Amino acid sequence: MQTRIVEVNDLSHRYSRCWAVQNIGFSIKSTGILGLLGSNGAGKSTTMNILCGVLSQTKGTVLVDGLDIRKHPETVKRKIGFLPQQAPLHMDLTVREYLVYCAHIKDVERSNLIKLVDVAMVRCGVKHFSDRLIRNLSGGYRQRVGIAQAILHQPKLVVLDEPTNGLDPNQILEVRELIKDIGQEHAVIFSSHILSEIEATCQDVLMIEQGRVVFSDTLQAFNNYITPRSLTVHFLDAPPAIVLQSVLGVQSAIVVAEGVYRIQFADRPRIAEEIVAISMERNWRLVEISYDRVSADEIFHELSKTKHN
Repeated sequence: MQTRIVEVNDLSHRYSRCWAVQNIGFSIKSTGILGLLGSNGAGKSTTMNILCGVLSQTKGTVLVDGLDIRKHPETVKRKIGFLPQQAPLHMDLTVREYLVYCAHIKDVERSNLIKLVDVAMVRCGVKHFSDRLIRNLSGGYRQRVGIAQAILHQPKLVVLDEPTNGLDPNQILEVRELIKDIGQEHAVIFSSHILSEIEATCQDVLMIEQGRVVFSDTLQAFNNYITPRSLTVHFLDAPPAIVLQSVLGVQSAIVVAEGVYRIQFADRPRIAEEIVAISMERNWRLVEISYDRVSADEIFHELSKTKHN
């Protein structure tokens, strides 16, 4: 079982009289990628800023690698790499100049500085652009440079806020693979509004709504949060739709292709087994039956409606 690099307990933060987050608790494994979800204004940015030491929480504790971020802020910040939504790039510096500058800010030991900069450039695929001005890089490569500054000091936790925002499809695929590679050696928090990015990249999901955690589990559990209410069946000797609709629990049967129906059903746990049994009895020659997957958008919408006392 993996150790936990981050432990958050009873985290709350208030701006004036308004609570941005309340009583949040979660933990993050030492490696792997956690997807952070939530509507605009849900409390994601506040949570990330507290984790990275940008904000001091109103109450609650945040432990990174066993250290309280309030009691040991400088030590904890050395263990964290952060890429905000707008990467803090200096356009008139070359890639190498910028990363060396960042290494000094992060208090990297001088004896190890050049080596770590080179390692970060190679890992992020920008070494061949080391002497090019950042302003002359494409959006995808600028984002790679931003990720390089987040990992160059070899942090235990890497926090990435919308890292694929504004990239074209090819650039998104490249950055996604880079983040997956980083997640093999570091704990990564990946915040994104693009649900397909979370599905393609993350192993675990944390969702915040109205300042509270409404979901914290694996990606698989997230995708299974809503029980399917439809299934697709394929018969070689398909019955008329009206016959399928007469099966107890079936609400509708829509023709998708020859012999193929999409069946909507009520809350009936054994509906698939019942259709299989009826097909055998009436010789409909069933060749395929499967539950239709509930989309991530539907699950996000359902979780967004979660009410709190």
